[in-house]
Amino acid sequence: MAAGLKWRLDVRRLAFGVITLLLFPVSALHAQNPAIDELKGKIFDAHMAQQMFAGGLKYCDELDGKSFYYQVRNRILNLEEYAHSMENLVKAQIFNPAKKRPWTLEDAKERWEEVKKQAQEDKRKCELIRGLPEMEERLQELQQRAAASDKAASDKSEKKE
Repeated sequence: MAAGLKWRLDVRRLAFGVITLLLFPVSALHAQNPAIDELKGKIFDAHMAQQMFAGGLKYCDELDGKSFYYQVRNRILNLEEYAHSMENLVKAQIFNPAKKRPWTLEDAKERWEEVKKQAQEDKRKCELIRGLPEMEERLQELQQRAAASDKAASDKSEKKE
């Protein structure tokens, strides 16, 4: 089952990559303001995060860097409680299926670093997704200004001729 989920995620990533490549030449044809291009990139990232992090979105209020989304169980885990659980696994010499041996202190430290990074990444994704409506509004404003200045520039060049 885990292999099937990984395969589906890989297929999604591939599909989004293809979409990105298809959109890139179109955007290259339109000379854009760097601010517009940067904002479009952030909006694209937010939409990608929305797709890939769909299960965790309902927990965004709790994902403040002190907890992380555990996709396998579709729940939030507190970092502090998780650290205590890791210590208990080491003390009890519970089997670590990933390493095919009992948990060691090094295994626990390695996993701890991973989940701390995941907590920060989950927080970042939620902040990015939360900011999506404002980014889209800002993009619309920038595009309207760019269109108005392009029109003014083309009107000026027509008057000179």
